[in-house]
Amino acid sequence: MKRDPIYGIMAEFASAQALLDAAKRTHEAGYQKMDAYSPFPIEGLAEEIGFHHDEVPLVVLIGGIIGGLTGYLMQYWMSAVDYPLNIGGKPPHSWPAFIVITFEMTILFAGVSAVLGMLALNGLPMPYHPVFNVPRFALASKDRFFLIVFSSDPKYDPASTRGFLESLAPRSISEVPS
Repeated sequence: MKRDPIYGIMAEFASAQALLDAAKRTHEAGYQKMDAYSPFPIEGLAEEIGFHHDEVPLVVLIGGIIGGLTGYLMQYWMSAVDYPLNIGGKPPHSWPAFIVITFEMTILFAGVSAVLGMLALNGLPMPYHPVFNVPRFALASKDRFFLIVFSSDPKYDPASTRGFLESLAPRSISEVPS
């Protein structure tokens, strides 16, 4: 009989403070790949599960730089290379006239890259997630708090991870199939 691969082990907690304490102890125990789910934001939970970085500002900066360069070079190409016209003695490469479009293209590309970068970095759209295979996970949007240790964690061992999570006094523990 072939078993489905395990996505991780999930523990259910009754309160936000219990989840916060469990996340802290799990991170201190050396687990690196974990996630937490709650019905509302919990102050400090992201830091406790080891999430300290955010790539969205870098994506927005790169998008803005690409947008600014695209706007400027597009205008330069049209005015000075492709179709140069001498109107009123204005030189073909008149950079002050290019500022408005360059600024607008910077804002446009930065905004679009912010939305697309946020979606890509969050792994969205995601119509299916393995945690929905756990029946009790439906309570995550009501009044329960969940902590999952992923099977891809270097320290993950099914028996020892389950034993560690049981030591945190959760309401229940579930294996999450992939």
